[in-house]
Amino acid sequence: MMNQEIFRKAYRLMCYSRHMTVIYENNRSVCKYVHSTSRGHEAIQLATAFQLKEVDWVSPYYRDESLLLGLGFEPYQLMLQLLAKADDPFTGGREYYAHPNYKGNDKPNIIHQSSATGMQVIPTTGVAQGLKFMHGLPKSLQRRDLSSAQGQLIKDNDKDNKIVQSESSEIPPLGFKTPNDNFGGGGGAIVICSLGDASITEGEVSEAFQFAVLKKLPIIYLVQDNNWGISVSAEEARAMDAYEYAGGFPGMDRIRCDGSDFTDSFDTMQHVVDYVREHQTPYLVQAYVPLLNHHTSGVRKEFYRSKEDLEKHFADDPFPKLHQQCMDAGMNENELKEIDDEAKQLIEESFHQAVDAAEPDPSTVEQHVFVPTPVKEEKGERSPAGNEKIMMVDAALFAIRELMEDFPEALLYGQDVGKRLGGVFREAATLAEQFGDHRVFNTAIQEAYIIGSTVGMSAVGAKPIVEIQFADYIYPGLNQLVTEISKSSYLSCGKFPVQTLIRVPIGAYGGGGPYHSGSIESTLLSIKGIKIVYPSNAADMKGLMKAAFLDPNPVVMLEHKGLYWSKVPGTEDAKAIEPSRNYILPLGKATVIVQADEDLIDDGESCCIITYGMGVYWAKAAAKQFMGAVEIVDLRTLFPMDEELIFETVKKHGKCLVLTEEQQNNSFAEALAHRISYHCFHWLDAPVEVMGALNLPAVPMNTGLEAAMLPNAEKVAERLCRRSARRRIPPVRRPHAR
Repeated sequence: MMNQEIFRKAYRLMCYSRHMTVIYENNRSVCKYVHSTSRGHEAIQLATAFQLKEVDWVSPYYRDESLLLGLGFEPYQLMLQLLAKADDPFTGGREYYAHPNYKGNDKPNIIHQSSATGMQVIPTTGVAQGLKFMHGLPKSLQRRDLSSAQGQLIKDNDKDNKIVQSESSEIPPLGFKTPNDNFGGGGGAIVICSLGDASITEGEVSEAFQFAVLKKLPIIYLVQDNNWGISVSAEEARAMDAYEYAGGFPGMDRIRCDGSDFTDSFDTMQHVVDYVREHQTPYLVQAYVPLLNHHTSGVRKEFYRSKEDLEKHFADDPFPKLHQQCMDAGMNENELKEIDDEAKQLIEESFHQAVDAAEPDPSTVEQHVFVPTPVKEEKGERSPAGNEKIMMVDAALFAIRELMEDFPEALLYGQDVGKRLGGVFREAATLAEQFGDHRVFNTAIQEAYIIGSTVGMSAVGAKPIVEIQFADYIYPGLNQLVTEISKSSYLSCGKFPVQTLIRVPIGAYGGGGPYHSGSIESTLLSIKGIKIVYPSNAADMKGLMKAAFLDPNPVVMLEHKGLYWSKVPGTEDAKAIEPSRNYILPLGKATVIVQADEDLIDDGESCCIITYGMGVYWAKAAAKQFMGAVEIVDLRTLFPMDEELIFETVKKHGKCLVLTEEQQNNSFAEALAHRISYHCFHWLDAPVEVMGALNLPAVPMNTGLEAAMLPNAEKVAERLCRRSARRRIPPVRRPHAR
């Protein structure tokens, strides 16, 4: 119900917003970082904020300072972010103005907000997906802390062989509200996703809308339509507005309102929020608003807007409209002037205080890329007596089954992983039958949604395992992986690490062709803030899968299709005794899988091969021709990487070949070779060599052409003996001081 107190609060906060805009504009040299203000959008933003409860979630976008004020954030707090100060409560000086994140019990929660317009829609829809999933868990489970950063550890064998929650204090607790809290009381928790009208044309918005309607998620998409996308008008850029677009998604309710009118906005949002809270289904609100300030401080309105356009927008200024509504509600001019004067004084004092606040300590710049993982050492039995050998595909299946048995908050989704097929490689066979469609289910062909939704899922305590069907098809998901997932922990100062395990079948064998055979590790390794795992055998698959799942950070697991069933000649060793249920192998630990003869090492007649994945089997087959002169290191994890073992091995042999399946030029392998050369220069007897696939844009379909492109055991052997015509061993190294 609207009352005088609501009008008074709205007027005070709108005065804050107006004076903040003025003081920022008058101090452009001080406000040197790019920023946007909410002038023109204040009414709909405040009206929205006033409807929300502490259990709700909201994703503002970069013009939503009034929404933040309405949620209870102080102008001083926002100014600290504006000026990138050390005490910026959201990101510690790392993010733009009005790019918040928040975790607490006194306000709605906010996952990390990026600047990429439209990209926030998928992670925010993932929040709604996670809330609905967690609500379906047993109440006893909902009450325990399911925080994604509450690290898990394996108990010792002499206990109960279960994976349990860690009590370690070095893992920062992220728990704040249980799912039971979120769905208690008068209706369920709801999610608000704020976005501009220009972003509605993004393909990822469509993916989110599809999923929200299909799964009936409790989310409101608030579209603030000011008719501009920087300098591009609505008429230039879109065939329909957001309301019309939403009509193509049956099951999504929709409504329009005057976003410049506080009363209309309040009544609309009150109705919509109450409806979604009760019915838990998606809704779209299109609010027409004027844009009264610049697009950003760097792209100024006078650059592209006409006098007539600005006059038209100022005719709908929310401030005078609210002023009149306050008068109609019984407030007088003196009271309103007093509120405005106090607001102006507060803004001026807050601004000067923020200007004088401390700058971030440069020594903290590397903090929060990852949060600590509880998995630090190998545990459990790798080869228990009595267990049978299993294939890699079964190792993955068994690992996920055990994890889902131990963690009811774990779920698996992706294309074709549901009960009809269980994955195109049968890597999820029987899981849907065992755990149900609510925990193992198919998605549409939506790589962006599959990856990006895990941001929101993780934030509410779910533990998602998702699958991209082939490595070649991960590229539509890179927006989410780069823009949202990889930056979330760093830009939220560790408040929102994304606990997700992304499975990606990879690699070429047997005529898979140009769109089912690619290697993508160099692409992924260029993304900072994610971990990359690449097992080469069943035991490593199971142990690394457990560690990746328990890691509170995002992990991509690359799984070579040619090793799944050991059908490729020479890959029989990819099968292994199934490790115990509690076996776990920490990320970042390489291993020596073939050791060279000590006498040959002492005589300088040895070399080492650093490799991973299918390269392990090419190297092992080639090494058999060299009478103990070759040592092979299997990296197992590409990031973090075991540099200690790599450098130690290279220094011991003085000669090194880095072997990869990827095209060689500009690859991860070449970067690793440089790193080895730099750190091991004084111990090298020859340049570090790299061997990879031919530098072609795709893997050809024809198996003969495929073989011509890829390395193999014979090609590796030829490379090893190239310098020696006398025998198939590496060239003799001159001994020197170590």
